[in-house]
Amino acid sequence: MKLKAPSILELYPEETREAADILKRAVPLMVRHDIPPNPMHYALWYTYSTGREAELNRRLDKIVEDFDGVPAESAAKLFREYIIRGELEEARSGQQQVLDLVEDIEGNVSQNMAGGQSFQSSLRQGLAALHEPIIDNLPSVLLDLQQSTQEMQEQQDRFLHRLRAAQAEIQNLKSQLERAQIAATLDSLTQVFNRSAFSRLLEQALTGERAGLALIMMDIDHFKQFNDHYGHPLGDRVLQHVGQLLRDLLPEQGIAARYGGEEFCVVLRGCHTLETAREFAELVRTKIQALRVKVRRTDQVLDTITASFGIALASESDNLESLLTRADDALYLAKHSGRNQVQPLPLDVTLSA
Repeated sequence: MKLKAPSILELYPEETREAADILKRAVPLMVRHDIPPNPMHYALWYTYSTGREAELNRRLDKIVEDFDGVPAESAAKLFREYIIRGELEEARSGQQQVLDLVEDIEGNVSQNMAGGQSFQSSLRQGLAALHEPIIDNLPSVLLDLQQSTQEMQEQQDRFLHRLRAAQAEIQNLKSQLERAQIAATLDSLTQVFNRSAFSRLLEQALTGERAGLALIMMDIDHFKQFNDHYGHPLGDRVLQHVGQLLRDLLPEQGIAARYGGEEFCVVLRGCHTLETAREFAELVRTKIQALRVKVRRTDQVLDTITASFGIALASESDNLESLLTRADDALYLAKHSGRNQVQPLPLDVTLSA
């Protein structure tokens, strides 16, 4: 049985520390071989550094040996074959389903048109016979008209049935496509946006009206120690609860995302002061703090969950990187001021090492 190729979302870990370690191995390789720093090459050499694709590594080594680098056409070919192959296969499969469906409908339409032409010919012959002054075989003419009409009716019924079935198939394909598009933007564990989708949405937001746009970055406190002590399954449940809280509390036009590991981001509209954004962050903070880790049998409370928050309002000069940096600076203040708190960062404040 042929195994399904992993999707591009499954190729890379959610854990930012693990991703950073892999990139630390990948970037020196790119520098050593003078590889242009673009997303396609990052993906190729990132995958190379994970060691998951032995054949990709062999082919890259051979290309570097032969060309003392990686030609653009070779990189594009390897990218298609090893990085986005799952997406290409799914796209081809979906396209083939639509093609088969359209060809089937086209065949039915052609058959129906041929049947209509035959019926029209039968009607013309019947009319011609009926215009004769004396018809010796009137019963035979009427029988032919009756049979051709019955055949046309049956053909029309079959055609309508196939059209209804085709409509259902098209709707099913459309639903599959919509689900795939949603899955590509959501974090599978928490069901909020993933980092890639969030970055794209925030960048789009920054191209429009920035007044009242606030970015909140939050980090679950001591989450690594929590995972080490209670295990990753319970840690995953905490992340799921936080994702659910954000989805429940998020106002209209708000955006929530898992930015990486235990870190989440929220974009709010209509926050013209830091205090407005702070009120929302405080609400989320208190809801998270109310979570309890209990022994199921005795209901004994073993631990509580807390989170730290950093807030930044978008300015007219902000781009994606600068706004994220200022929100992260505010989060840094919250974590180094005792954690379990919300820290807004005024526009005129910056942090430096």
